[in-house]
Amino acid sequence: MNWEWTFGAANLLALICWAALILAPRGEISRTLIFYGGVGLLCLGYAVLLLALLTGAVEGASGADFTSIEGVRSIFASDAGVTVGWIHYLALDLFAGMWIARDADAKGFARVWQAPVLVATFLAGPLGLLIWLVIREPAARRANPRSGIRGAGRR
Repeated sequence: MNWEWTFGAANLLALICWAALILAPRGEISRTLIFYGGVGLLCLGYAVLLLALLTGAVEGASGADFTSIEGVRSIFASDAGVTVGWIHYLALDLFAGMWIARDADAKGFARVWQAPVLVATFLAGPLGLLIWLVIREPAARRANPRSGIRGAGRR
């Protein structure tokens, strides 16, 4: 398998989806395309490649396990493992970005304020998500002051 091509294709797909999420109008069609055409395809690719690696259908993860640092290190010791791991990050970061964008839209945050948070999520997923969680809390409290769970029940 050409892991360099697979890595590049996944990166390109994620980059296109992130650009659309940040810059394009957020209608139902664009959200659906990003969700299924981006997140969904990345998840599918991840699942297929992970199963292929763990079952030995393709070379690249011999002795891999998730129960020790050494086992996880062995997964990332090959181009195959790095590619599968990277696709995992791309899929989950894009999913987090979609949630942030939908949540920000629902709370009335202007796109110009969303963009830096989405870029941070694209570059360093959990950091961008943390920034959004800190920013959204006051808006969630204002939107639903009597709820025991902040922001609950909105949609």
